[in-house]
Amino acid sequence: MTDISILFLAAFAGLVGGAMNALAGGGTFATLPALIALGLPANIANATSNVALLPGAATSAWAFRKELGPVAGISVLLLAGLTFAFGLVGSVLLVVTPSETFDVIIPWLLLFAFAVMALGKSAADWLHRRVTIGRPTLLASQALLGVYGGYFGGGVGLITTALYGLLANIRPRELFAIRTTMLAVANLAAAIVFIGFAMVWWWACLPMLAGAVVGGWLGAVLGKRLSARAVRWWTLLVTGTTTLVFFVRAYG
Repeated sequence: MTDISILFLAAFAGLVGGAMNALAGGGTFATLPALIALGLPANIANATSNVALLPGAATSAWAFRKELGPVAGISVLLLAGLTFAFGLVGSVLLVVTPSETFDVIIPWLLLFAFAVMALGKSAADWLHRRVTIGRPTLLASQALLGVYGGYFGGGVGLITTALYGLLANIRPRELFAIRTTMLAVANLAAAIVFIGFAMVWWWACLPMLAGAVVGGWLGAVLGKRLSARAVRWWTLLVTGTTTLVFFVRAYG
């Protein structure tokens, strides 16, 4: 590829990823495969994708700041502190994970995110007909979300939506503010570690970052026009296809 086509692919992947994050989450499903196609090792691609998508996540979190409030009686500051601390843990785990090992792990992380997105609402309805889950479980789950967000981050917004529905019986629209805030906090923790350990390849990150900012704006505009069903099926299609490609790549 020429230098121009490389920059274009990175920017376009960022645009799609930013739009996906604005619509429903899962932007990593667009950015990660593109960076690997450009020749980045899997762990470097993940770190670079994280930093490229951070400004969009931060902008979304700021836009929803007035809607923030306690979740099941737990303060936002406590949840954010947990997410940041365990996001650091997860990102350090990625730093010490060899690229070859991460290649094998990625498909399973993608499959997990895809399954949560596909089954989240029905699983939440099934669970809440049978049990009530308390504050300690929600705190422990938020810590695990921090680790996942710092280590990989793919679909973490989708997983957060599904998990909060499972544990606190909160519907997706009520989760916009807390979901985007926790996503931005986890991304920030990871970005600090990834930049500090020189895991970000800036020649790919910067055009992707620019594309993600534009994509986030376009996604917000589209989100006002598209039905929830259309957004859901588009996201399922992208995530399912990406998961299949990564399984073939790792085990085919």
